[in-house]
Amino acid sequence: MKPTTDDTLARLTAVIESRKPSNGGNPEASYVARLLHKGPDAFLKKIGEEAGESMMAAKDLQHGHGSPQALVGEVADLWFHSMIALAHFGLSAQDVVAELARREGLSGLEEKALRKLQAREAGE
Repeated sequence: MKPTTDDTLARLTAVIESRKPSNGGNPEASYVARLLHKGPDAFLKKIGEEAGESMMAAKDLQHGHGSPQALVGEVADLWFHSMIALAHFGLSAQDVVAELARREGLSGLEEKALRKLQAREAGE
């Protein structure tokens, strides 16, 4: 049976949590532990890098000289590094899934307008 998205994200979340320095993650033996040990600048830089690579893979695909697998691979890298950031701040992929579920059925334009309104109210 094929694993579900929730299963995959839960397993990856558990691995990332286990690699936190506070949980004994060894920066000498683990890429995730190394990024977390270096702090936000390290993994935020990787998120920016992977976002740019995702954009380029999509543009290549749009222009007919890229591959769907290249785009999928770059987005996977982006998601992975984003999950490291979430873990650092005490959050998980499940928090993102819950937010997407909350937004489900909402118009994107309505959602954006609501966020702008909430930001304005918070600033007052």
